[in-house]
Amino acid sequence: MSGAVQTALAAPAGPGRRAVRDPLVAGLVGLCLAAAVGLLVAPPAPYLVNAVGQLAAFAILAVSLDLVWGYLGILSLGHGLFFAIGGYVCAMHLLAHGVAVTGVLPDFVQFMGWKSLPAYWTGLDHAAYAFVLALALAGLVAFVFGLASFRSRVNGVYFSIISQALVYVAMLLMYRNDTGLGGNNGMTGFPLLFGWPMGSPGVVTGLAVAALLTLAAVLAGARLLVGSAIGRRMLACRDDETRLRTLGYSTTRLKLGIWCLSAMIAALAGILYVPQVGIINPRVLAPDLSIEIAVWVAIGGLGRLGGAVIGAILVNGLKFWLSAAMPEAWPFILSGLVLVVVLVLPNGLLDLVGWRPRPTWLRGAR
Repeated sequence: MSGAVQTALAAPAGPGRRAVRDPLVAGLVGLCLAAAVGLLVAPPAPYLVNAVGQLAAFAILAVSLDLVWGYLGILSLGHGLFFAIGGYVCAMHLLAHGVAVTGVLPDFVQFMGWKSLPAYWTGLDHAAYAFVLALALAGLVAFVFGLASFRSRVNGVYFSIISQALVYVAMLLMYRNDTGLGGNNGMTGFPLLFGWPMGSPGVVTGLAVAALLTLAAVLAGARLLVGSAIGRRMLACRDDETRLRTLGYSTTRLKLGIWCLSAMIAALAGILYVPQVGIINPRVLAPDLSIEIAVWVAIGGLGRLGGAVIGAILVNGLKFWLSAAMPEAWPFILSGLVLVVVLVLPNGLLDLVGWRPRPTWLRGAR
C-alpha cells in the first residue's frame, strides 16, 4: 500500500474529532452566525447587506468546488452550470409566483407573443417544488455527466476540458429565445418573494441572513464529511486512485456521490444568489465564471474549506470595489493574483499564516 493511501485510510476515525480540530472552519461558522444576528439586530445600509449576501452565496459555491478539487483531485471548470441551474429555477419560481399573484406575464413571454407561461413551468409558483426541482435537476445532470466520465476513467485535464465544454454548450442553448428562459436578455423583474415586495429592506436582509446561515450549515456539514471515513477515502482517491481501487474500494461510486453532492451545493448557491441580484442571463454560464471559481479556491487555499471561503470573499469583495473604482483594471489584477499564487503561494493565502495544506495548486489537473 502506498504511503499516501495508507496514511489517509489509517487516519483516526470520528468526524467530530476532525471537525473540532479545524479552528478556521469553526471560526468562520461562528462569524457567519454572528453576522446573521448582527444584520437582524442592526442592519447597515441595504447595499452593504446585499453585498454580504452575495459574498456568502459565492462562498458556498467555492466550498462546493473545493470538495471535489481539494479533496478528490477533480478540477471542474464547469461548476457554473450547476450554479446556473439553481439560479434559473429560482428565477422561474419568482416569475411564476409573480404571475400567480399579479396576473402579469413576464416581459420575455410577452415579447415571444405567448399567452401564458410554457407548460414546463407548471408548479413552479410553489417554492418547495422549485427548491426540490433545482437540487434534483443539478444532481441529475451531475450524475449523468459524472457516470459517463468516471466509468470511462476520464481524469485530470481531460475532465476539466470536458466540463468546460459542457457549460459552454449550456450557455449557447440559453442564448436561444425559444427555450422559454429569457434568451439573451435572461430573466429579471421579479416582483415578489413569498408575497413580499422584492427589494424591500426586510427582503434584502432576510436573503442575506439566509445566505449566511446556509453558508454556516454547508461549512459545518462539509467539514464533518471530510473528517469522516468517507473523507479519508476521498483523500486516498485523490492521492492514488489506482491503488485504492486495487484494495477493493469503488472509486467510481465515491467520486460520483461527492460530485453530485458538490453540484447540488453549487445549485443551492445559485438559488440564494439570483434573488439578491435580481437577474439571471446566459452570462452566468460563461466559461470565465467557472474558471474564476477555481481561482477563488486556489487563492484561498486548496484543500481547506475555510480557505475556499476566504478566497471567494476576498476576490469578490475586491471585485465589487474595483468594478466601481477601476473596472478596466480588474482583469489584470485578477491575473496578477493568479500568478502570485502559482509562483509564490502554492497553497494559497494559507501559506501566509504558516499552514501547509497537502495539495498543490494544480493537483486536480495532473
